[in-house]
Amino acid sequence: MIVMKFGGSSVESRVALERVTEIVRKYESRRPIVVVSAMGKTTNKLLAAANEAVAGRREQALTLVDELRAYHLTHGLPVAGAAAAELDRYVRTHFEWLDELVVGLSVVGELSGRSTDAIASVGERLSSLILTFALQAAGIRAQHADSRRFIITDDRFTHAQPCWDETYSALDGELRRMAESAVVVMGGFIGSTKDGQTTTLGRGGSDYSAAIVGAGVGAGEIQIWTDVDGMLTADPRIIPGGHRVKSISFAEAAEMAYFGAKVLHPATVVPAVEKNIPVLILNSRRPEVEGTRITSEPVACHNPVKSISCKRGVTVLNIRSTRMLMAHGFLRRIFEIFDRYKTSVDMVSTSEVSVSLTIEDREQLDHICRELKEFAEISSEDEQAIVCLVGENIRHTPGIAGRAFEVIRQTNIRMISQGASLLNLGFVVAEKDLRDVVAVLHREFFVDLDPAVFD
Repeated sequence: MIVMKFGGSSVESRVALERVTEIVRKYESRRPIVVVSAMGKTTNKLLAAANEAVAGRREQALTLVDELRAYHLTHGLPVAGAAAAELDRYVRTHFEWLDELVVGLSVVGELSGRSTDAIASVGERLSSLILTFALQAAGIRAQHADSRRFIITDDRFTHAQPCWDETYSALDGELRRMAESAVVVMGGFIGSTKDGQTTTLGRGGSDYSAAIVGAGVGAGEIQIWTDVDGMLTADPRIIPGGHRVKSISFAEAAEMAYFGAKVLHPATVVPAVEKNIPVLILNSRRPEVEGTRITSEPVACHNPVKSISCKRGVTVLNIRSTRMLMAHGFLRRIFEIFDRYKTSVDMVSTSEVSVSLTIEDREQLDHICRELKEFAEISSEDEQAIVCLVGENIRHTPGIAGRAFEVIRQTNIRMISQGASLLNLGFVVAEKDLRDVVAVLHREFFVDLDPAVFD
């Protein structure tokens, strides 16, 4: 039994759905459970419609819903005859409900977390139904499963977490039995509370859903099908010509994902690691490519660095307080403030009286700075970027930092941090320097490639 997750770009059109159908057919004998994201950019448009509604722009909101309705009816009905009529009815019913909800939001003028999740879930609910019909039309025995019956979560709407005992019980029981006799198709990203309220796992949560399902049913592997050939030695949006990484460890993949590798949601690896289930990153447009295999133990490799990850749009916050010299509690006071405003910190560098850290989410920054100024001096730098060298061999290879900083010696480094795991060496540069920095680092570390690990 395997889990196959297809992202939004893999199911964005009728042609894309046909490709997915042929990929699933190839793996049918392995009893796949298929987890899908919303088609294309559906979730973004759903949330835009909700925001227009609560802002009092009802007609604009309904126009966005109409556009989504037309998109799904045009690109999402790859069937004919009676099946087409039945699927058409399902799609229209969902959008009639969405029309009513949007009108209600425009009257109330407030968007709660519960309402946000109800609206955001529509994309996955539709895409999973549509793919089920497409598989059936192609002669594949397929059955739809509503994820909300199996992924049971807490009530932290918009970023819910699974209730593991209840979720694993449902997956290992009813869902496993369904998968014994048919290809099961379910929406990623969504779940429900114990009392049946729809929840979501946060943006990018479809990968997480796939890992949860895989862990729950004891899958042999979890496949993440996207629109790239796997994990690469560098982000192709930054520099072209990166090499495919054939094999990587869970620990390395987690570091890469957290520091900007968009092909994998950072939380995905957690259930897979716990159950020791391999994760494969594959390209739905080029299914013949072997992709990247992520396992608990890395393949031996003579290259010290596996990949260069980067994250743009970062703010560096410098916090300094001479009053805290020789006093305990400085870090605690700082991070209590970030915790209170639910703002994640990516990197940290500290001394006795100063702390530099990076954040990506600036929404609460003004409030955070106001509280920090009660006991420290604050300065910040926007438009920064994190560059992170990732690799298991970094911990065993002397001189990696020297090589890295020597080739970028003309670049001003704002901050340096090395993780306690020694799997990564991270630093901050101005975003305008990012492309040049990654290019010279890539030339430094990926000239001579180990064929066992790189393609």
